[in-house]
Amino acid sequence: MVKFLKPGKAVILLQGRYAKKKAMIMCMFEEGTRDCPYVHCMVAGLAKYPKKVIHKDSAKKTAKKSRVKVFLKLVNFTHHMPTRYTLDVDLKEVVSGAPDSLTTKDKKLIVANSSKAKLEERFKTV
Repeated sequence: MVKFLKPGKAVILLQGRYAKKKAMIMCMFEEGTRDCPYVHCMVAGLAKYPKKVIHKDSAKKTAKKSRVKVFLKLVNFTHHMPTRYTLDVDLKEVVSGAPDSLTTKDKKLIVANSSKAKLEERFKTV
């Protein structure tokens, strides 16, 4: 069977608090972990999307409209729908110790802020 769920793949979450939100696979756990023995992956998604920016907006207003709010979550494979799109944002160096990065609030906050910065940078270059 061909593995099409890879890091960088865009998915749409189907269940939970962030249902219908777009996310990106950061890393995968095919064998599972001790805490989660099922096949799952870590996703970084957009809880709040950037707003439309128009030409006559000031620089301050453009910067405010370009902000995104990011969430991190461990998701079962059956709870997201893969799309045909991949993102060229590389979040592998953001998540070095993948299962440990969501254990404490400090580590999760560091990973969330760095992934937010990368996604905002990607949005501004488009």
